[in-house]
Amino acid sequence: MSRAAIFLDRDGVLNHLVHNPATGRMESPLTPADVRLIDGVVPALRRLQHAGYPLILVSNQPNYALGKSTLDALNAIHARLITELLHAGIRFRRFCYCLHHPKGVVPGYSGLCVCRKPSPWFLLRARDDFGFSLSHCWMIGDQPTDTQCGRAAGVRTIRLDSGAPVQVRPTSPAADHLVWRLPEAADIILRHRPCR
Repeated sequence: MSRAAIFLDRDGVLNHLVHNPATGRMESPLTPADVRLIDGVVPALRRLQHAGYPLILVSNQPNYALGKSTLDALNAIHARLITELLHAGIRFRRFCYCLHHPKGVVPGYSGLCVCRKPSPWFLLRARDDFGFSLSHCWMIGDQPTDTQCGRAAGVRTIRLDSGAPVQVRPTSPAADHLVWRLPEAADIILRHRPCR
């Protein structure tokens, strides 16, 4: 088994964000019909998968905690994503979702938790469960919290810059690489792949 894995955020990395009329912002899909993979994602994932990298999704999904969605809707969105990926021959080793939010309104899903990015909790669990060498792994995301998560776990980081405004705090670390799309991230990872 590969000792290196690719950790990927979901929304804005694998699938398009959607306009939420209630907030006026681009956010996670609200229904299964909203799930649309971004152009170039499938070939990029195929290349990484073919190179032997296990793929692990790590995503904050607080819509239930914030009262914007139901758990059934979140499960249906996830099922649609899996269907789209499997149809394209893409298999993820694990899907990790944090459903909590510090300002949530749903009991049991509100307040601080151990798993919400920028916490590296899911990456550390994958290391322990699968024996990954985190220094050989990568985290790909489109938010500073993805970079913070990766840095805290000791993995290399790539941030996708969609051109949309992102809240960057002065303490947010820079990613190791900044690219526009997932295929460019795959190029970087495969160029840095250790010789066997």
